[in-house]
Formats: sequence, structure tokens, C-alpha cells
Amino acid sequence: MVAILNNHSLPIAMALALSVTYLLHFSLVQADRNGGFSVKLIHRNSLLSPFYNPSETPSQRLTNALQRSINRVNLFGSTNLLPSLNDPESTIVSDKGEYLMQISIGTPPVEISGVADTASDLTWIQCMPCSSCYKQKAPLFDPKNSNTYKVVSCPSSQCQSVSGTSCSEDTCHYKRFYRDRSYSNGIVSTETITFNSTSLGQTVSLPQIIIGCGHNNSGLFNEDGSGVIGLGRGSMSLISQMDSSIDGKFSYCLVPAFSQLNSSSKMSFGNNAVVSGAMVVSTPLLSGDHKSFYFVKLEAMSVGRKRLQYNSTLMPIAPGRGNIIVDSGTTLTMLPKDFYNRLELTVSKAIRSKRARHASRYLSLCYKTKSAIKAPIITAHFTGADVKLKASNTFIRVSMDVVCFAFRPITQGNAIFGSMAQTNFLVGYDLKKETISFKPTDCSKN
Repeated sequence: MVAILNNHSLPIAMALALSVTYLLHFSLVQADRNGGFSVKLIHRNSLLSPFYNPSETPSQRLTNALQRSINRVNLFGSTNLLPSLNDPESTIVSDKGEYLMQISIGTPPVEISGVADTASDLTWIQCMPCSSCYKQKAPLFDPKNSNTYKVVSCPSSQCQSVSGTSCSEDTCHYKRFYRDRSYSNGIVSTETITFNSTSLGQTVSLPQIIIGCGHNNSGLFNEDGSGVIGLGRGSMSLISQMDSSIDGKFSYCLVPAFSQLNSSSKMSFGNNAVVSGAMVVSTPLLSGDHKSFYFVKLEAMSVGRKRLQYNSTLMPIAPGRGNIIVDSGTTLTMLPKDFYNRLELTVSKAIRSKRARHASRYLSLCYKTKSAIKAPIITAHFTGADVKLKASNTFIRVSMDVVCFAFRPITQGNAIFGSMAQTNFLVGYDLKKETISFKPTDCSKN
């Protein structure tokens, strides 16, 4: 049993609930072909974040984070807003706002901010001229001022590599349709992306990256962002296009939010992203119902020594396919309702604290306590990898005298292994070996 969440830990516990929204500071050298580099990840509610709202209370930030998690899982599973299969557009499942990435675009480089999304592929930004653009604080990117901007012709192999494109006057056009009715329409282009490496102490340049230059964009986008940075598993994501430079490897290490104001999380690429040493466990990346998502197979979960086989009649999975998404953009861990009910019952039997009824509109298993709560270790048994979750990964303080189980049941869509469960793990993705690795790590010192 692990004790957590006393009164002094309230700010930390509150912050643990917040979705892991960070700034990746990118700003010009060529990346070593077999080398690696790292960048900082800054929590969305850090004082350094453009998303930081000083008028919000910790409770409001918590509520917003939980709502974003629910929105995101609904978007993963929603089908009622899908466009026609004949439409030349691509549907993206995303609850925009979970990460903000600062990158430099063009030559000379112009710094812009985009929402980083591990469930999206094509990177797009708002561009001049813009017939209809959502409000953003930064100036729109003007491709006429860049020496390296090139429009992708149509037809061409580059145009065909991007889903949902169409041709007009020999120019490749894209459409991106979000299930919250937001959208981006524009021109498929290539451009140089540059970013600052904290490990190399210099900037790294990646030429001829395929992006979308959005000239007609609207919807629920944050005005601090200039577009979307695709970090998914598909062929046109930034990760996939960087493949030859990073050998298919990237990793991140997420600190508990606000655990230390001077401590930031980190994302690494290439050799810097290798996860090795004692206590490393790895599980295969598998296919799923969407090519952009990082699917793995969850075989069981244990509460202490009590093992619960993972199965669900609500969400049957074909043999050989993944049954849960590893997603850093969702705070909570989401599980099919029938399995979740068994898990919650087992967890409740292992905790003797007084239940708090109707304490949270989002979370059902809550306890009334101002002092530390003793919570069992919960082990996620992925194929070949047992990931032991401490109480800081599984419980969250929602008020001064209430803590809640940070898992939630779902009745449709995909199960999600969320960011709170990944806190203080070095999580490494190897797209060549098709594995995800986990290593318990003090991310504030990593």
C-alpha cells in the first residue's frame, strides 16, 4: 500500500489531474543522422505557458482537465460527425489544446505555436492570405517571406501521400475536419522546421517537411495556437517524417504537474530517446482501428495481488489487434464500463477510508479524507510488460477533503492509458522495432 495526498501535497495532487499540456521549445544546424536531441515540455498551466490563466483556481483547472479528457475520449469514439466517404477530406479525432508546441517555420525562421497532437498526422498552420481564419495572437505565417517554402504540385507522390487531398490548378489542396466541427482547408506544402535542442545546446533544422498551409480555418481553436502539430503514428506525421534523422525513436518523461516550479518535462528524439537499463519493460505496438493511434494490448490489471483479466463484451477486439491507446493527451485512464466496474469494486475493497458519495461529477470512486490515503499498487499487464502504478498515478485530490480514483468508464470508443498513469515513467517509442517501453523514472531529474 502506498500513502499519498496529505494536505501539504494538495497543489501537487491537483496538478496531477491536469492534462499534460506542454510547450516544446523548438528553434538551425542539421541533426546528426545517427544522433539525438531533446526538447523541453512545459505544462499548459505553467507560468511560462501561453495557455496559463491566472484567474483560474486549482479546482477550475482540475475541472477543465477532466472535461478535456472526457471530450477527447468522446472524439476517439464519435461517428455522428463524420463526413461522407466521398468527401475529399480527412477526419481527425482530437480535443485540441493538450499540448502547445513552439516551432520555427521557414527561412528565415519564424516562431509559431501549434497544438501538438499524438492522434493527428498532418502538421498545419494558419497562413497568409487567409480567407477565413480563427483569431490568433501571433501574426499569420506568410509563405512569401520564406526562401524554403514550396507548394506541392498535383498530381504528385507527395500529394498522394497525404490523405484527403484534391487537385485544383495543379496545386495540392487538403481538408481537415474535426469531430467538434472545427476544420482547416489549405495547400499542401513543404517547408523547413527548426527547433532548439536542450541537449545539443543549439538548434536543429529539418528541411522539406510536408505541412499544410491553412487559408480557411475555423472552430474551437485556442487563440494562443497557430495550428496543429501532428505527432501520430501515420506516414505524414512529424514523427514519421523525421524517421531517417531519429531512427524511429522518441520518448517523453512527464513530471507531476507543478511538483517543482523549476522542473520541466522532456521529450527526446533519436539516440537520446533510447530507454534502457534496469526495470525497463517493453510491449509491442499493434494495429488498431485508426492508423494514427499508438495501440498496445492490455491483458489484465492487478490490484495488489488480485489479478483481473482484461476483457469486455462492450468492446470486442479482433485477435492480433491492440485494445488500448497510449495517449499523452488524455489525463484520465479510460476503460470499458464492464471491466471498469470490476476494477473499481476490487480497488474499493482494498481501501478502508470513508467513501465520499457524489463528490465529483466526473469520477465515481471517491474518499473523504484530509490526510493521506493508503492506495494499492495497480499493475497494468501489457503483453510482455508489467507497469506498476503508484497511488500518484491512480488517485487524484479533487478538493481539500476528497480524493478520487483517476480512472473512468466508457461505453464506446477506444480504451485509453492516460497521461496521469504515465507520470514519472520514461516512455519510449521505437517505431522500427514497433515497441513502447516504460521505465520508472524521477522525471524531475531526468
